[in-house]
Amino acid sequence: MTVKILMSWDIKPGREQEYFEFIVREWVPGLQRLGIDPTDAWLTQYGSAPQILTGGTARNLKVMRQIMNTEEWHALKEQLLGYVDNYEERVVKAKGTFQML
Repeated sequence: MTVKILMSWDIKPGREQEYFEFIVREWVPGLQRLGIDPTDAWLTQYGSAPQILTGGTARNLKVMRQIMNTEEWHALKEQLLGYVDNYEERVVKAKGTFQML
């Protein structure tokens, strides 16, 4: 059963340019190296929802857990946390469409 990691966050004020460079150069390639296939990313323009909603899939829950227990995952996430606030993540059964839950 394919699983999906759902992540959300807000970009730190004044860090937008650096954030977007990090996402393109480090975050997405890093997820792919680890075995997470990025599936979607959404930017909230209005309202009180998290600024960024994104997700990626892995073959199954065992693989996702293995990925999330690696040093590379922890290091990549630490880098991301330098650019964002209010980071949240959860792993759910993949439905094949954009998911919030």
